[in-house]
Amino acid sequence: MSAGSSTTLWDRLKQHYGTGSGSSNHPHGGAHRASVYRKRVGEAIIEKYGLREDYPDWDERWSGVDRERAAVRDEEYALERRVGAVVREQPFLWVPLDDEPGADSDRRVLERNSIALLSNFDREPVDPRRTDWIGRHSRSRAIRESGLWNVDHADEQYDGGFLGLFADAVDDATPP
Repeated sequence: MSAGSSTTLWDRLKQHYGTGSGSSNHPHGGAHRASVYRKRVGEAIIEKYGLREDYPDWDERWSGVDRERAAVRDEEYALERRVGAVVREQPFLWVPLDDEPGADSDRRVLERNSIALLSNFDREPVDPRRTDWIGRHSRSRAIRESGLWNVDHADEQYDGGFLGLFADAVDDATPP
């Protein structure tokens, strides 16, 4: 999230996880055009199962799609459900950081350094992904080699000083 953003963690998680069972038109679907994470997972599924012809508009932004949006969403619904299932199966860790979003915020420091620490990109993997990890089918070399869906800082070295910030955030989240 950037400075001045009104988006909350829970809003972003809803975008990534997709719709629930209460969605009338597309239950358990989602909108990959609102989530790069969903888009990347969908691309990997398309590549793994050879579905490019079935989903010709997956990479298009709405402005680039000539056909009606509703028709495209209906065609993509099955894949959106598959993406949602993959995303919802993945665990996440949430730690509280009570500062304003921004380029130098604790949030950004933790995100940037966590990605750099966990990345296997252009280095010997310390924690290689399972052979059945769907990301191995991504078109993105950075995703395939880093083992991460968010690759914004995957090719960077981490600053070990962030581990103190991380430990403090975990302590703050842990009940006494």
